[in-house]
Amino acid sequence: MVTADTTPDPLAPGRLTPERAEPPHRTDEAGTLLGFLDYHRRTLLVKIDGLDADALRRRLPPSTMTLGGLVKHLALVEDNWFSQVWLDEPVEPWASADWDADRDWEWTSAADDSPEELRALWDAAVSRSQRTVAAALAAGGLDQGSRRAHSLTGESVSLRWILVHMVEEYARHNGHADLLREAIDGATGE
Repeated sequence: MVTADTTPDPLAPGRLTPERAEPPHRTDEAGTLLGFLDYHRRTLLVKIDGLDADALRRRLPPSTMTLGGLVKHLALVEDNWFSQVWLDEPVEPWASADWDADRDWEWTSAADDSPEELRALWDAAVSRSQRTVAAALAAGGLDQGSRRAHSLTGESVSLRWILVHMVEEYARHNGHADLLREAIDGATGE
């Protein structure tokens, strides 16, 4: 089982990069999926390590994307798939956000959040996700279906599908994070 991150806050300036382990090379399917998801979650933390609020708000034109927006977006993605779709339970701040006024609310509102607030929001979402996945695996494995149907297909989504999608989501956005971080201070690599 993948556990919650207990390393010092990597959003605080001057913190060391959080530990990140290579996903296991020989384990079962759930262990492989969780290993890759944890690896990509921690890669995001590497990309924001040591940055202050101004750096988290910096854009790389013409894109409006920021690292702070990415952190908040991925907190939303965690809660969307594991709380809203899997459990059919609304979670704040997403449930009361005015999505009609701003479809990109998580991205734009991140500029008003401190690094500590962004990290706390992301940590809480990841912790909820980890508890949800652990309970789901204990109750029946990867083939179970979500309580809420997928908005496009109208069908239940398997836990396997959600985990694969989460790996894809983080991997894609970590590519964005690579470019944003390099534009901020020249840092490259993993």
